[in-house]
Amino acid sequence: MPDEEQLLDDETPEEHARAAQRFAQSLETKTDAVTQPPAQWQGLFRKRHPLVVVYTGNGKGKTTSALGVTMRAWGRGWKICWLQFIKSKTSHYGETRAAEAMGIEMIPLGDGFTWLSKDIDKDIALAHECWALAKEKIYSEQFDLVVLDEITYPITYGWLDVDEVIEVLRDRPANIHIVMTGRDAHPRLVEFADLVTEMTEIKHPFQSGIKAQPGIDF
Repeated sequence: MPDEEQLLDDETPEEHARAAQRFAQSLETKTDAVTQPPAQWQGLFRKRHPLVVVYTGNGKGKTTSALGVTMRAWGRGWKICWLQFIKSKTSHYGETRAAEAMGIEMIPLGDGFTWLSKDIDKDIALAHECWALAKEKIYSEQFDLVVLDEITYPITYGWLDVDEVIEVLRDRPANIHIVMTGRDAHPRLVEFADLVTEMTEIKHPFQSGIKAQPGIDF
């Protein structure tokens, strides 16, 4: 089953032009920023044990789950950073717009769908660039939550060394939660993580010819 954004590929030129026009118009209206709680919530259940969380599997919902955790963490005053290993640097999806309004640092550093790429060397270089920035953000101690969106793919392809990734996770500063997403999570990641959820596809609208939709899929 292809990922959601791929389902847009069969748009007619007219549909694509209308979508591009709507997108350009939406950018003309700047979203007002919303105010985050000023500091980490210091209630009864404080953050006690930083976790490494992995959302994997072939079903829809991996990045969506990470976004849900992000919303919850933001509401508790956490500082959050997203590194997106596959999504293009020029992407501006719904979550990107929301992150801008919420003051969340969300950095897409990929080149789109790697499995369709005609320039693998470029994709490998982008993966290394994103990983270098991810390490910088993790070690900066400025964030409570760092999301490594779709990092499983460059690990699976052998572009990133899984042992190095685990070493960084193990040696990260205290009190930093890590969420990782993507299909086919490496067995070493699964073993190391504190929480692993595998999304299982039971039914998908694509099977009925329904394409990805703004607000639901991107």
